[in-house]
Amino acid sequence: MSEQSLLEFADVQATLSAESVQAHASELHGILTGLIASGHEFEDTEYLVVINDMMNNGEGLPLQSKGTVKQLYSEIWQTLLDDSYGFKLLLPDDDDTIVERATGLGHWVQGFNLGFGIQQKDTAIASEDVKEVIADFAEIANLSDEVDEDEDTEQAYYEIAEYVKVSVLLCFSELGSAPSTPDSENQRTIH
Repeated sequence: MSEQSLLEFADVQATLSAESVQAHASELHGILTGLIASGHEFEDTEYLVVINDMMNNGEGLPLQSKGTVKQLYSEIWQTLLDDSYGFKLLLPDDDDTIVERATGLGHWVQGFNLGFGIQQKDTAIASEDVKEVIADFAEIANLSDEVDEDEDTEQAYYEIAEYVKVSVLLCFSELGSAPSTPDSENQRTIH
């Protein structure tokens, strides 16, 4: 994995906002992760078209935002392929209120399901476990924004976020495909 630090939620959101891109950083990360976890090929740059259509009314992304999207895409791939399970959800910081974090998690799973659905149009090929994950994510996306600022809510938030992270790894292990390298062209496996 790269020595470069991973992008943080606040930085991504600031870049999008500065360039007037109407998008939530968590949703953007979720869409990209959903595409990748459902079998999007690393070399396929179609993800930029998807993001342009969904996040910027079909217009090209401003330069910095496009660079941020490309960096996010690369980092998601790196962390999903990392044996140390370094993948993390791009969510508001722990210093933000539980309402902001819960809203971010809702946007993230909504984005994931959107990206997953774009890439994986035929869910018949997905296992029952993956179908359950998608259904669970839809329920998580619909959780109320009216949450209590207490220890029980904090604990529930962390448990749900961890479930989402593990579920993404399950989806990627079942449907995702590692980038092809010259050596792997002859050793390709079918998932």
